[in-house]
Amino acid sequence: MILTNTDTFGEELVADAHLLPSAAVGQKTGDAIKKYISSTRNPTAKIGPGTTKLGVQPSPVVAAFSSRGPNPVTPAILKPDIIAPGVNILAGWTAAVGPTGLQSDPRHVNFNIISGTSMSCPHVSGLAAIVKAAHPEWSPAAIKSALMTTAYTAYKTGQKIEDVATGGPATPFDYGAGHADPVAALDPGLVYDATIDDYLGFLCALNYTPNQIKSTTHRDFTCQTSKMYTLGDFNYPSFSVPLETASGRRGGADSSSIIKYTRTLTNVGAPATYKVSLHSQTQAVKMSVEPETLSFKAQYEKKSYTVTFKTSSMPSGTTSFARLEWSDGKHIVGSPIAFSWT
Repeated sequence: MILTNTDTFGEELVADAHLLPSAAVGQKTGDAIKKYISSTRNPTAKIGPGTTKLGVQPSPVVAAFSSRGPNPVTPAILKPDIIAPGVNILAGWTAAVGPTGLQSDPRHVNFNIISGTSMSCPHVSGLAAIVKAAHPEWSPAAIKSALMTTAYTAYKTGQKIEDVATGGPATPFDYGAGHADPVAALDPGLVYDATIDDYLGFLCALNYTPNQIKSTTHRDFTCQTSKMYTLGDFNYPSFSVPLETASGRRGGADSSSIIKYTRTLTNVGAPATYKVSLHSQTQAVKMSVEPETLSFKAQYEKKSYTVTFKTSSMPSGTTSFARLEWSDGKHIVGSPIAFSWT
């Protein structure tokens, strides 16, 4: 069997197990095969020896099937968080089912090649375990922050990570903070830490009732009516800024609004002074950070800063991206920023 991709998966090849001898080809090759078959009365093909290609570039690339943003449930939280290897992963396999997973497959194998979040998730879980082993006192939020703020979004050539689905550069709605970097995550410099109280405040910002909070956290908690809970101040390593398109001609382009997000950084390295830098793709949002410099004199010292977004209205469905980085000359603590107008 020759299995050809449609335009949904393009040239991405996924090594699926089949019940009969099969070859998977990309859309372009598939189109060429179909053209050849229809051009002759006796089309023929032969099976050649398999080969292994090394140093394939560009690599890594975002899989066509990879989950994408924006976050439809809580737009103020950027998703995905991060990407990791999840395509054609060779790993141990249970003997309880055949490699296809079908009941009609009687074969038993010790190893299989599969793809999906079920493969990228254990990669990230393993990286989290490595970070935890190196820093046993760190919280889950600190470990997550270390993985996200040290992730990379470009190749060594400087080009952005490619999205196989489009063939063009990927965005934070494709890779989140970027591709996991195991070595860099061990020494992030700064982390965005969060406690249980921060997550309870997050639920309060979502207007959860005491019963809903208890069903989620298994604890009794009532949001304080005198306290202002905001999703924008949840101490997350990335930023998502959902915006409303103003009514009027050109999407109300002349109208503007000001939004402020506050974050707190914890120093997990040596004493250092960090300076902020901003990089944006759009002129529709003016950004500023106060303060622009954070000086840490001790390990685990905390410092807060506020990002101000002065936004102009854009047509509904418009998205754009920016990036915020803190650096002491040794570490780069990076956070993606996503803007969405609806």
